[in-house]
Amino acid sequence: MAKLDRKVAIVTGAGRGLGRGYALRLAELGAKVAVSDLDLHSYEDFDAEASAMTGDTTVDEIRAAGGDALGFEFDVGDRDAMFAMVDDIEKAWGGVDILVANAGGGRGKPMETTATTVDPEILELVLRMNLLGTIHSCSAVAPIMKNQGSGKIVTVASYAGLVASVGGGYAHYGTAKAAIAHYTRYLAQELGPFGITANCIAPGVIGTARILQLVGGSRASNSAADDIALRRYGTVDECARVVEFLTTDLSDYVTGAVIPIDGGWNRAG
Repeated sequence: MAKLDRKVAIVTGAGRGLGRGYALRLAELGAKVAVSDLDLHSYEDFDAEASAMTGDTTVDEIRAAGGDALGFEFDVGDRDAMFAMVDDIEKAWGGVDILVANAGGGRGKPMETTATTVDPEILELVLRMNLLGTIHSCSAVAPIMKNQGSGKIVTVASYAGLVASVGGGYAHYGTAKAAIAHYTRYLAQELGPFGITANCIAPGVIGTARILQLVGGSRASNSAADDIALRRYGTVDECARVVEFLTTDLSDYVTGAVIPIDGGWNRAG
């Protein structure tokens, strides 16, 4: 038997990139996977992401490999839509065992998003995408997991939520991710008595096709690599392995943790 046979998982923001990697890994481990994204074809915005796809969507990739998957398109910042998806999943599959609240991202240019200059509309959007989307996701699955007496929740922060950038750019994104990390600590305290674990991962620079296309290369620049102990970007698979740890019995006595996946990025300052 695979580790997650008969388990039901939700991965938000799984149309491409890291979310897709998490969904594929959980499916490989035997889970039925509900894949959600604002657009399940979001990979089309990046040539390298599109070339990596082996199906029309992540859902199709899972099914082609013999797994079971459902797809949903909506904004995780819409609480009602999130609860509706979870209700549909419970009706289809009988429960929810795993949530990977991955959906999020940033908007705007670094020097236009400092702590005092970020446009209020962009600030609201990024908080909605990241913090509120995570809270809505966790709130929707919590009653089901409490009733089951079990569950695994993984939220997604970022290196940017642990250390402020030089110059203060992307303050809205870093603040949202820092809030997710601390929210997860509170979540663990609430849900622990019900046999539910809640942990947070904080990726650093991960070489997704989107990131590599944006930076214009296949590796970190020398200056960026100098700040990372392992002198390279991380990979999607390396992040997926940590998600595997946090969603299987390997981590049954781990909760309330924030785990950096950053290659030892220097956190001084």
